[in-house]
Amino acid sequence: MADLKKSRVNDFVLKVANVNGTGSASANSLLMKTVFRMGVPVSGKNFFPSNIQGLPTWYEIRVSGDGYLGRSGAVDVMVAMNAQTYARDLADVSPGGVLIYDSTWPRDRQLARRDIEIIGVPLARMCNEHFKNARTRILMKNMAYVGALTALLALDRKIIEQLVTETFGKKTALIESNLEAIELGYQYALENFQCPLPTRVEALDKTKGHIMIDGNTAAALGCVYAGATVGAWYPITPSTSLMDSFKAFCERYRRDPKTGERLYCIVQAEDELAAIGIVLGASWNGARAFTPTSGPGLSLMNEFLGFAYFTELPAVVFDVQRVGPSTGMPTRTQQADILSAAFASHGDTKHVLLFPSDPRECFELSVQAFDLADRLQTPVLVLSDLDIGMNDWMCKDIVWDAKYKPDRGKVLSAAQLEGSKAFYRYVDVDGDGIPYRTLPGTHPKGAYFLRGSGHNELGLYTEDSVEYSQVVDRLMKKWRTAAQLVPKPVIRRAPKPAKWGLIGVGSSDPAIREALDRLAPNGIHLDYCRLRAYPFGDDVVRFIEQHERIFVVEQNRDAQLKSLLTIELGCAPARLHSILQYGGLPMDCRCIVETLEQAAAQGEAA
Repeated sequence: MADLKKSRVNDFVLKVANVNGTGSASANSLLMKTVFRMGVPVSGKNFFPSNIQGLPTWYEIRVSGDGYLGRSGAVDVMVAMNAQTYARDLADVSPGGVLIYDSTWPRDRQLARRDIEIIGVPLARMCNEHFKNARTRILMKNMAYVGALTALLALDRKIIEQLVTETFGKKTALIESNLEAIELGYQYALENFQCPLPTRVEALDKTKGHIMIDGNTAAALGCVYAGATVGAWYPITPSTSLMDSFKAFCERYRRDPKTGERLYCIVQAEDELAAIGIVLGASWNGARAFTPTSGPGLSLMNEFLGFAYFTELPAVVFDVQRVGPSTGMPTRTQQADILSAAFASHGDTKHVLLFPSDPRECFELSVQAFDLADRLQTPVLVLSDLDIGMNDWMCKDIVWDAKYKPDRGKVLSAAQLEGSKAFYRYVDVDGDGIPYRTLPGTHPKGAYFLRGSGHNELGLYTEDSVEYSQVVDRLMKKWRTAAQLVPKPVIRRAPKPAKWGLIGVGSSDPAIREALDRLAPNGIHLDYCRLRAYPFGDDVVRFIEQHERIFVVEQNRDAQLKSLLTIELGCAPARLHSILQYGGLPMDCRCIVETLEQAAAQGEAA
């Protein structure tokens, strides 16, 4: 029998099961932000369907005083608001946990467990009696469970009241109705249950210097900071909010303060092919331009990406990855675009990839993406995913350096062109594979014909094999230069010398770091290399060479990152071992821990 009285202070997962379209998002966000303002590290994961209304949705809040913010895979407190999923939600509660349900209606006696505590709160009845409007009753039911949880989990009422006021601003009626609903749930819990529960929140001081933000918002802010003035896109989940945020930031920061004139251009194109075409046209004219998309959109962009690679046009593409193939599951997360992004287009094509691991890096790597695209004169793809892009993460404060100046790379000015004998677009003057470029209208000497067909280093049409080979060989030299310019990996060394190493990217990072901490007390130690970019530099090569076995953690079925390491670095496949999770939910540490414990049991411990 599980211990129902076991204390779980600042170390639990709260999950809310509801119906899409019933307004639960505001209530769940309120709970998470309250914990954050109480100084306790917290994260939220939203699992929602791809329809508009009526299907099941879940919201998972992890409270961790130790700062572990990846998905844990366990549920300690379940708020079961959806009768359709009640049996499943009941089964998901960990032994010793708590299930809270709406007791307005009778519960099937068979849907019970002796190893958890079950608490009934008549949420619908209370709201029906207190509120007159039918829609208000549905919405306020969510705020009523916020009130009950406030009492049961010892949440700070003053913070909740403050957040409600901030959320609804000058809408006094909404503020009052929401606070009334919260009070209904709060008072019922106090009067009928022992409050707080052993599972509860106690205030800490561990969130100073941090913010709660999602990756799409942070990336959009990075675009503004980097000087982007043109955005083109076709709406697609989960990347649309990136452009929505960019538009909101531009309305505030990209207007002439005197005239109000918009100093930016945002185009909703007819499809993704048109969107990347607009971006390339703007980039050719000297603007910093980008497009956000996801896997299906990236597939449509392939031909234009190959054009940009061969004609050497800068561009930034944000691929907020989701579950594929085809339409797949648009509202679930994955890392399954790695190979399609790296080699997008036909022919010998390679693209620079950046891998942010949280929203703060979405901001930082957005800025680096634009600088790299200009400096290397090539598309740069930022591979985020739905987990990072659409969920709120606790991150260190974003730093805005007013002294930052964009690196526009090798762009010749009118004065430089005037003093030159001649300009040839694809000549490697400096030996790094990167030629000089010009912007339209700068000077007559800088004019050239941009062509995606065969061309020589002078920019002239050619079908000569030698001249063609010179151009693509120089592109390969530029690729080697890129390996020296892209962000270096983050390497975490084990407290003891380790024979094994682990490699991962992106949103897998929190689960990996938690897994390594869990394994260390059992004598299993691994060094960890978090890749932040492709092409892979010398640091990655050395890391692999230093270890007998390398475990590659990724969120796709086909081990795409492992394949890319094998292709690019010539690693012996037998040395690389995959740890894969690809069902669409954010990665948790359990599969990593279990795989490495099994490996250690079968051979020497790392």
